[in-house]
Amino acid sequence: MFPVNGPYETGPTVHPKPQNGMQIIASPLKPKYTALGTNHGKFEILGCYPGYGTTVGNALRRVLLSSLDGAAAKSIKIKGVSHEFSTIPGVMEDVVQIILNLKQVRFNLHGDETVKITLKSKGEGVLTAAQFKTSSDVEVVNPDQIIATITDKKTEFEMEVEVDKGIGYVPVESREREDYEIDVIAIDSIYTPVKRVNYEIENMRVGKRTDYDKVTLEVVTDGSISPVEAFEKSVAILVSQFSSLTEVEGDIPEVKETAVEGKSAKGGSASGGKPKKVTKKKSAKADKEGAAE
Repeated sequence: MFPVNGPYETGPTVHPKPQNGMQIIASPLKPKYTALGTNHGKFEILGCYPGYGTTVGNALRRVLLSSLDGAAAKSIKIKGVSHEFSTIPGVMEDVVQIILNLKQVRFNLHGDETVKITLKSKGEGVLTAAQFKTSSDVEVVNPDQIIATITDKKTEFEMEVEVDKGIGYVPVESREREDYEIDVIAIDSIYTPVKRVNYEIENMRVGKRTDYDKVTLEVVTDGSISPVEAFEKSVAILVSQFSSLTEVEGDIPEVKETAVEGKSAKGGSASGGKPKKVTKKKSAKADKEGAAE
């Protein structure tokens, strides 16, 4: 866990000491979190190496919006309705609008199995998510969400909804073919628990350098998960993805080290010793010509 509304730690070292003969890049500080609302928070990451702010901010934003798991409705069954383009006597909304309202309901699923919940009503009134009959395995996060409006006191409304877990956004077309019961309508599911993510990059001073990056990341969730939990899960996903790339497999040629002799700028050898004298040998022909003279 990182500090919440706490002071910053000492800044990173501009030139960290080499480890195992390798130069290393300074790591950023632990993030600072500031709560801006119930499901709204801001993270500040200080001391990112120059240029790394965009790398870190963009990677976190993509994972937060697309790769976290959540719970959502995946199918719906309404008594007397055979397809999604139907209308229901005594109900203000058509089936398409009811499905859109249902997609706004956020759930917390405490197990991994698909759960069925029901909503039954008779008479006039506004039906909300709070009226779902649920088990201990599922929880409605926003019970005030409107589902439908009954305008006739004689109307009986019955609906059964399947809720399951998933990642990101899953359209009906990409789901594996399932054998649904008659009159069951499969729907698109929005599983991601994060509603909005923004980030900004600013320059900051570290030591004598002023080109280090400060990342400010703003996260809004749907209430099924806190911004801190969402942030930590996203970091864990990125660490897991990159750690799998640390060992390369395949036919990797060995690099052999070879000594190369060269001359320094002062005429010395590359090893730093004194320059060697080079004596030219005369050929036998040259010796005879010299003797004749």
